[in-house]
Amino acid sequence: MKFLIAGLGNIGPEYELTRHNIGFLTLDRMADNHSLSFVTSRLADKTEFKYKGKQVHLIKPNTYMNLSGKAVSYWLNELKIPKENLLVVVDDIALPFGVLRMRAQGSNAGHNGLGNIEEVLHGKDYARLRMGIGNNFSKGQQVDFVLGNFGEEELKALPAYMDKAIDAILAFCTLGIERAMNLHNTKGPAPDQTPAS
Repeated sequence: MKFLIAGLGNIGPEYELTRHNIGFLTLDRMADNHSLSFVTSRLADKTEFKYKGKQVHLIKPNTYMNLSGKAVSYWLNELKIPKENLLVVVDDIALPFGVLRMRAQGSNAGHNGLGNIEEVLHGKDYARLRMGIGNNFSKGQQVDFVLGNFGEEELKALPAYMDKAIDAILAFCTLGIERAMNLHNTKGPAPDQTPAS
């Protein structure tokens, strides 16, 4: 059985450690854990590995965030992967930093990457793993915040946070979305915005 995991972000060194790129960063860490390298291919950087009998394909679209749907659609078709085996990993300002929310479908909540995927796939019925990045910005400063680099304390906490997301991704591939949601969606009150150092 094959799965497509699409981490969203923007290409280029100036975006590498920005909050908007948490999808890219999480897939980079996942690839490192399996001693893999991404190879630039059609519309995306791509790699793959086997996990518990599942073939897991990772893509980081190189189309820029607001055209992510082109890459996702191309690789779903190219690899003949059903839409229910797609998981999109994305940043979310509606959730505090450190909070994970996996959903089987839902609104794009104004996120340009999700909006484009929704448009290209003709619907909201695809799974997404929303990774909270917080909303510590003043009115009118949203773009600067999401395209800004993680703060020092966030960077310290980021590896453990990404590892939680990776566990959720692997659960999606092996246990299915319902069990993955039950196991890995952050429960209880949201953690403090600034992780303890």
